Amino acid sequence: MKVWNPINNKKFETFSYLPPLTDAQISKQVDMIISKSLSPCLEFAAVESSFVSNENTVRFDGTSAGYYDNRYWTMWKLPMFGCTDASQVLKEIAECRKAYPACYIRLAAFDSAKQVQVISFLVQRP
Repeated sequence: MKVWNPINNKKFETFSYLPPLTDAQISKQVDMIISKSLSPCLEFAAVESSFVSNENTVRFDGTSAGYYDNRYWTMWKLPMFGCTDASQVLKEIAECRKAYPACYIRLAAFDSAKQVQVISFLVQRP
């Protein structure tokens, strides 16, 4: 069994401990997202602002419940409301990768009934 080294080894979201996902694996995740009537959305961030640290975070008030320090990334276009096919999402991932090859890109999914993000994982690591 290996021990995860936390020094200079940043992890992001759900699948961070796995090797990068292939397009086929991403497609299966998107199929699941669509089957649950969730709305996929892409977000991206430069390496230096993609994680929370004391150097890149401005804290206004950390005492409130659900407070997030600098966890919001730039949205790639709008959420894909009404998306019915994983190929639509893979096309947008490819376009985002081409436009921002040096950025982290993550796929998020939103639940319109609960009004919250319920899934988030990286689809590109720089």
